[in-house]
Amino acid sequence: MKITNVKSFVSSSGHFFVKVETDAGIYGVGEGGLRRRGTALAEVVRSFESILIGANPFQTEHLWQVMFRGGFFPGGVVQSAAVSAVDIALWDIKGKALNVPVYELLGGRTRDKIVCYPHNGGGSVEALVESCRKTHDAGWKFARWGLADGAGTGTFEPKRAIQYGIQQVEAVREALGNEINILVDVHTRLDPADSLEFCKKVEPYNPFFIEDPLRSENPASLRRLRQQTSVPIAVGEQFDSKWRFREVIEEDLLDYCRVDLCIAGGLTEARKIAGWCETHYIHLAPHNPLGPVSTAACLHLCLASSLVGVQELPRAPMSSLTDVFPVQVPYESGYLLPPESPGLGIEFNEDALTNVTKPDFSPPVGYQRDDGSYTNW
Repeated sequence: MKITNVKSFVSSSGHFFVKVETDAGIYGVGEGGLRRRGTALAEVVRSFESILIGANPFQTEHLWQVMFRGGFFPGGVVQSAAVSAVDIALWDIKGKALNVPVYELLGGRTRDKIVCYPHNGGGSVEALVESCRKTHDAGWKFARWGLADGAGTGTFEPKRAIQYGIQQVEAVREALGNEINILVDVHTRLDPADSLEFCKKVEPYNPFFIEDPLRSENPASLRRLRQQTSVPIAVGEQFDSKWRFREVIEEDLLDYCRVDLCIAGGLTEARKIAGWCETHYIHLAPHNPLGPVSTAACLHLCLASSLVGVQELPRAPMSSLTDVFPVQVPYESGYLLPPESPGLGIEFNEDALTNVTKPDFSPPVGYQRDDGSYTNW
């Protein structure tokens, strides 16, 4: 079997997909992260064509190495996201060719279903509580929301956000009791001193984890936080390879690994990161803000992994992009279920994406502080 064509697609919603075709009539589909950089990813994938066309799609490790290292200079997160999309598509081909789900190729199932968490929100504490109550009544075991300052003006002031975040955690815990697992995503918006204050003050409410409590550029800053709070920490969604994970894993600076399969190098790289995490008793909590391919790839990784905490799932299967993906992975009451069809278990209708593009020139996302200075999204 040989690869005959590689196609890139950018949906109107910004999702980036790759379709890899073969001379056996089998295709695979992958997804890349960085929804605001789809056309950049497409150009990187196009640069891979000389590597991929004519290659054996079963050589996932070799092709990963050549794509990742073939430019000599490190390509950064854009290159890694492009590699991720192609790599996931190759695993899809491999599963289809062997007539087995991808999780069988990763070692087989270690569990029967994967617990997931939704995205909750609201313009007030009361609205957040109602959102969490609604998803809990629908079967979800987790509630998650992003840290905000509550002003409703598009600003983010750390001290105001800390106080508002504590009110939110307290209100959700009191309303839903200990049955609900609370997750708060700081989105890298706090500096160490402020993050430590927030983590210490929510300790009594027993959150499942606090996500991205600090900016990701300097993982060493997690040491101070780790030493002074007992709150579980989840990081990793911005890391673009196993090397970026090295310090936080080796120094036990996290409890939950937020690996993004569509940024960190696809299934080939994520399975290495997962195995590494196992040696430090770190559970997986894959980052998944994207589309149906990302969801499917995360599901297969978690089904075959020994340590899984929870899977992010802001959009349940068959609730979005159904024209592009008329068949998606199974879901029921807050859990993703094992697909029985070969490959990733999804079907791709490329005609639904014909002539659909999304420019990458939208303004930067983020918040400002009261004085007009920029802070993280």
